[in-house]
Amino acid sequence: MRWIHAAGRGFLVLAVVLAGYIAAGAHAGGGAAGGRGPLTVATAGDLTGYLGPLLEGWNGTHPGERVTLVELPDSADETHAQMATDLRDGDRSRFDVLNIDVSWTSEFAAAGWIRQLPRDRFPLKTFLPPVVDTATYDGRLYAVPYVTNAGLLLYRKDVLAKEGVPPPRTWAELERDAETIAPRYGLDGYAGQFLPYEGLTVNAAEAVYSAGGTILGDEGARVTVNSAAAREGIGFLVRGVREGWIPKRALTYKEEESKQAFQDGRLLFLRNWPYAYVGASAEGSAVAGRVGAVPLPGPDGPGTSVLGGSNLAVSTHARHSDSAARLIAYLTSEPVQRQVLTRGALPPVRAALYEDPGLIRDFPYLPTLRESVLAAAPRPKSPRYDQVSLVVQAVVHDALTGRETPEAAVRRLARELAAIPADPR
Repeated sequence: MRWIHAAGRGFLVLAVVLAGYIAAGAHAGGGAAGGRGPLTVATAGDLTGYLGPLLEGWNGTHPGERVTLVELPDSADETHAQMATDLRDGDRSRFDVLNIDVSWTSEFAAAGWIRQLPRDRFPLKTFLPPVVDTATYDGRLYAVPYVTNAGLLLYRKDVLAKEGVPPPRTWAELERDAETIAPRYGLDGYAGQFLPYEGLTVNAAEAVYSAGGTILGDEGARVTVNSAAAREGIGFLVRGVREGWIPKRALTYKEEESKQAFQDGRLLFLRNWPYAYVGASAEGSAVAGRVGAVPLPGPDGPGTSVLGGSNLAVSTHARHSDSAARLIAYLTSEPVQRQVLTRGALPPVRAALYEDPGLIRDFPYLPTLRESVLAAAPRPKSPRYDQVSLVVQAVVHDALTGRETPEAAVRRLARELAAIPADPR
């Protein structure tokens, strides 16, 4: 999924406020060991150019706590692999602070790679409530939310206005409009991210959640996917491909490919993250000024998005845990979170920013995004999330390509998820 937009990218956009900022939570110690000193921060590759100024600003005002950045690949899978390899080295690990995809928190915590954090050291009550759950494992806080995200349904306002129909609130409405209206304008109907990678796990989970189902329970200890709701959710996507209102080319789409298709004026509807709304609305886009956004539809009304974004965690072997906590407190302060939105167009975790009239004027999708985040759910929690995601990707892709029926796919999901070993190490 496009987690690098919420992790690698979001982590870089904050230099403007840094020089004048005195870190909020300067007393937010992360633990007894280590105290203050230099830090090494691991994140995905710098895609924005804001990283250099950010670190120059922090290092200039915190000379005793200088940060060295380690940029990992842009790919979420490769970044995960390199972080995991380093963290397995124990005392030889290079990383102190980790900017991790929200879905990795349970795995890293269960493996003993990141330390438990005291809840009272961070402003968790100021965050949108659902995002805090992505930072916990077994009821304990192991990271601090930094950037959140929720899927939105983007649509062509001009086309629906000409047809005199509102944006869809249900799957039936989406299916009807994608099947009947889109062809009249030479458009494909609907797309998400259906290539077999993390994005497909997200799209599949959203379909299952929206139908009222779940995939795992009890922090991954129980497989719950074998249900009528899961069959309905997977069946909705399969039917779209079979009937053609989801084009077969969408089976090759990741975030960027699907965003480009919509931005180029080739799609009526698109499920994507808010960054795609910003890109499609920007100068140079073929659909600028003609883009709307609503919550994802479900069977009987608004559906359920998967929470995206990134969390900041402290390595178990961090050399200077107090400095690590101070840096995290800075990154989650309101001035910095405001810059996450205004400089990076990324969804902040601070709830108050979603009600700021000036920000809503500049980012008109904020009320819709807030609604989607508040109704969203985390991806399936598991100490072996990497294996869970691979199973979901493979099985759902086989269903989308017609190799398995939705019923058979759900039964296979239940079998293969139950066979995943519990120990992540």
